[in-house]
Amino acid sequence: MPEGDTVFQAARVLEAALAGHTITRTDFRVPALAEVDLAGLPVHSVGSRGKHVLLRIGDIVVHSHLKMEGEWRVFRPGEPWRRPAWQARAIVEVPEASAVGFDLGTLELFGAAEEAERLLYLGPDLLGADWDAAEAVRRLASVPETPIAVALAEQRNLAGLGNVYVNEVCFLRGILPTRPVGQVELDPVVALAVRVIRANRDRAVRTTTGDTRRGRRLWVHGRAGEACRRCGALIEHGRLGRTEIELRESWWCPNCQR
Repeated sequence: MPEGDTVFQAARVLEAALAGHTITRTDFRVPALAEVDLAGLPVHSVGSRGKHVLLRIGDIVVHSHLKMEGEWRVFRPGEPWRRPAWQARAIVEVPEASAVGFDLGTLELFGAAEEAERLLYLGPDLLGADWDAAEAVRRLASVPETPIAVALAEQRNLAGLGNVYVNEVCFLRGILPTRPVGQVELDPVVALAVRVIRANRDRAVRTTTGDTRRGRRLWVHGRAGEACRRCGALIEHGRLGRTEIELRESWWCPNCQR
């Protein structure tokens, strides 16, 4: 699933291509929106909140969530798409660009006046201008029995962290992902999460180790059975979640994390 920095970058690309232009054509390939036509409306801005992309067009917001497989791509007029057309869920065209949303997990439209209320359930956005660390800590602290990895991934606590950052932050803080929130010093965890995701906001390649070479970018995520880069112990792997149907992959070093 794309992390908050990936979504932030996608919104920035869309903003550069669409903002300030007038829509020439839209095509929403989901039944509920099949008859919607936004041609002739101006694109005011494109932004992100956590893992959500928001295209603000006229007095309408086109809201999408990438989920597991989704992405937005921008093409020049007439340029062939580099993904199959049947995967396209949204097409938004302006005179010099065509933005295509592929395999979007969520796609909906609502009035611009509803945006704040619709996203009110989300925690503070780690990449947002209105980031509020104290509120993020307060929300995390409200679930003291929850494993820290589960709480960090919950978008109602803080918006933008995905599985990669959750696992990497737990390693960097020396915390087992199963440790209950109530046993964790939360302020340093939140401060580190912000620092790490913001450091990657403008990078083409995500890294938490500081090394951008393939195979050297992450500490524990996806490295089950491999040697810890710090101590040499074998990285372990398990699954955690609020329920059996919400389990997420988790990796940790049994020596460096307690």
